[in-house]
Amino acid sequence: MQLIKVATAVLNQTPLDWEGNLTNIKSAITLARDQGASLVCLPELCITGYGCEDAFLSVDVQQRALRTLLDLVPLTEGIVVSLGLPLFHGGALYNCACLIANQQIMGFVAKNQLAGDGIHYEPRWFKPWESSQVSEVEIQGRSYPLGNLIFDCEGVRIGFEICEDAWAAHRPAHALSQAAVDIILNPSASHFAFGKQEIRRRLVLESSRAYGVTYVYTNLLGNEAGRIIYDGAALIASSGKLLAEGRRLSFDDVVLTTAIVDVDLTRMNRARLMSFRPHQTPQAANSVDVPFAFADIEPETIQNKMPGWEQGPSVKEEEFTRTIALGLFDYLRKSHAKGFVISLSGGADSAAAAVLVWLLVKLGLDELGAEKFLSKLAYIAGLAELKTAEQIMPRLLTCVYQATRNSSETTEQAAASLAEAIGAEYLRLDVDSIVEAYTGIVSEAVGRDLNWDEDDIALQNIQARVRAPGVWMVANLRDSLLLATSNRSEAAVGYTTMDGDTCGGLSPISGIDKAFLRSWLSWMCETGPEETGNLPVLELINRQEPTAELRPQNAEQTDEGDLMPYDLLDWIERAAIRDKQGPVDLFRMARVEFPGYPPAQLVEWITRFFRLWSRNQWKRERYAPSFHVDDENLDPKTWCRFPILSGGFEQELSDMRDLL
Repeated sequence: MQLIKVATAVLNQTPLDWEGNLTNIKSAITLARDQGASLVCLPELCITGYGCEDAFLSVDVQQRALRTLLDLVPLTEGIVVSLGLPLFHGGALYNCACLIANQQIMGFVAKNQLAGDGIHYEPRWFKPWESSQVSEVEIQGRSYPLGNLIFDCEGVRIGFEICEDAWAAHRPAHALSQAAVDIILNPSASHFAFGKQEIRRRLVLESSRAYGVTYVYTNLLGNEAGRIIYDGAALIASSGKLLAEGRRLSFDDVVLTTAIVDVDLTRMNRARLMSFRPHQTPQAANSVDVPFAFADIEPETIQNKMPGWEQGPSVKEEEFTRTIALGLFDYLRKSHAKGFVISLSGGADSAAAAVLVWLLVKLGLDELGAEKFLSKLAYIAGLAELKTAEQIMPRLLTCVYQATRNSSETTEQAAASLAEAIGAEYLRLDVDSIVEAYTGIVSEAVGRDLNWDEDDIALQNIQARVRAPGVWMVANLRDSLLLATSNRSEAAVGYTTMDGDTCGGLSPISGIDKAFLRSWLSWMCETGPEETGNLPVLELINRQEPTAELRPQNAEQTDEGDLMPYDLLDWIERAAIRDKQGPVDLFRMARVEFPGYPPAQLVEWITRFFRLWSRNQWKRERYAPSFHVDDENLDPKTWCRFPILSGGFEQELSDMRDLL
């Protein structure tokens, strides 16, 4: 039998961070060699970073990427390495993987299928490679092959699928299998979304089985460029058997996953496949002879154990926890902010944001230890000598409660108790006098006293807006990042005050619906991640009915009273926006899904949703950058386009009302 130790190296890269990206790649190659791997696959576009966007079209970026590639070639002695970079050739730019073997560039494989849906815009920068074409690219006077190449390393045949290639109907793997390739490498930049890892597992396992190959999948890690978070998925499978799965959502910069593959066994399994119809003539045009022989190795036991949370009953809660915590941590350190500031209202949304900052500290310390964790924040003066979460939290998080006469003792107690429990700095500002001053100034200007019967929205909004300058001032004083706390359900209907609760440089939970946030807070109260445990203090938050607290307390204002039940709102949003159902069909479906509500009430709520959705696209356009964690989100910059001005479905709503 012929055994080969292969590795995937997931990397936390940053667009255009040439030094940092190079350091991570060097570490990955060294780590792979130290662990005895002779083949290592690094992620898609790992040299430049995947999220360079229009900077990909810069000649300087393309040239620096090539220089970085050449700097890495001498470091590959005794090992085969694949690296991702943009490559300009024949007047067009291609998304490529370069295979280097023992200090020699052997060739480039260009991506065939470009990701151009959802959050991806690859066709804006790259051209798809025609699968049958093989060309040559010249670099510093030397020519290298470019195309859908097969690299023959002394009899061991290696091919590529680059991320989207594997998800398309006409994928390279079929031709590679018929050409008797032994190993397919898949360098990817695959964004996180709830439940996506299970889909990846099925893809990798079935690819290895159906094509009779060893399939090596590697991904980027962390918050690379601001909105997208990569989970660092790493999977190695042979002939339908999963050999290794790496740890996801790590706080480390480089995570290596290894497996030993039996090339001869894989070939025998492929020979049994009825679908295997090998090419009867050599494919000389796209075959590259690589003067590299994989060393003979002995069998060994490799431990790549999947963490328990991946297999537990609360995978979505765990994924949300770890994804947003990691996203916040990377955003903090890559933006060089000195910490976070949150306007803590005592309600669910701001509480969730504060708890997620606490979780980034707890999870980061648990995985990396204090010294390594704080070394990533070394630009923040005075952190290095700290050791515990209790010492670090007041330096990284300031919570500000801003009271008006409409605030309640319940929310103030909840805010203060939560800040104390997680160790954040807590400030209380009384902004009622500012509200009254603005109200008086405007009343005098318009020549009448403002009142709740005529001026409800204006009187609510001024309370939210006067909270913005003070909390921005605190953020400026702390040189920190202000987090906005609006959620996805509010974004759908514009139930938020622009320049009020939407203020912030980052909106970490605006992609998450309110129903899930409340469920997650209950889980955090009762269970929580195994590394941190639960936060019982959240009971003070969870027992409240969500309320903006902007009307007088005797009005008994609640969010669901202003809008509709959150479970119904979230269902309407998905049916109307994700599934593109019009009001009439949506009403018919709602009568089945929610039989407990009278038809007239459903019509009222559906009408309210469509009108508010249409009127408030401008608000969604103005949200601070948000994290993409759900492939159904409403962010117009990355996923869901809608006109700012429209007819607002009025004819469709009239048709629906006619059904009553």
